[in-house]
Amino acid sequence: MNYTELICKKPVDTEELEILIAELAALGFESFTEEEDRLLAYIPEKDFSDQLLKESDYLREHLEVITVNSIKEQNWNAVWESNYEPVCIRNCGIRAPFHPANNELAYDIVIQPKMSFGTAHHETTALIIDMLLDEDVRGKKVLDMGCGTGVLAILASMKGAAHITAIDNDEWAYTNTLENCGLNNIDNITVALGDEHLLGEETFGLILANINKNVLLETIPAYARVLEKGGRIIFSGFYENDLEDIHNKAEVNGLAYSFHKTKNNWVAATFIKK
Repeated sequence: MNYTELICKKPVDTEELEILIAELAALGFESFTEEEDRLLAYIPEKDFSDQLLKESDYLREHLEVITVNSIKEQNWNAVWESNYEPVCIRNCGIRAPFHPANNELAYDIVIQPKMSFGTAHHETTALIIDMLLDEDVRGKKVLDMGCGTGVLAILASMKGAAHITAIDNDEWAYTNTLENCGLNNIDNITVALGDEHLLGEETFGLILANINKNVLLETIPAYARVLEKGGRIIFSGFYENDLEDIHNKAEVNGLAYSFHKTKNNWVAATFIKK
């Protein structure tokens, strides 16, 4: 899959930057890189058009585009590898195959850095990893929605989950998760290409959903349906000022708020099925 790279002027104000990223994410931009004075945003080439940016009143007024580039699949891999650094979150390390192992860590996860979201560099992935490290998943069935690289599913497996179902609607993420399961010698993760419509009668003791706010608001009922009574669900992919909307939607679907963590205004929140 080819991607479109949008390079625009980076707002100086942090709140304005967050709004800009949120507006672009709502239009389908999947990942972002911040430089000193520029913001780089990436979207599948098939989903981009000049008209797309005009759909947002905010972007029409505030977005200052510097250039738009076409990023070929092989070029993207090179970009990732040249910029990818290992991540350490407490006793969990996430690294690429070309980085040396850290034997002092309890969990050493190898992620081939490709297009998929979920290398733990982004705040939302890091937040869920931090919360997952405190979850007792031994013997549980886990659902990882919007699995990206599969890093969360892999960590759940390493922590003793009985079985994990990892679902993503992006074919690149699907194949990357399969690859990363192999790199980590994980054999109890079922990877599926699709969305919440794949969920059937199987229930889960823990659900991880690192997706954007709008998708979460649409799909929370589906996740609540397949979460076991007393089961826990961790939502992320949204800003702190969006938590109230997520909280309200979860509450009407039988999910009780437990606690949340923040990092640079991004949020991960845990809810429990009543």
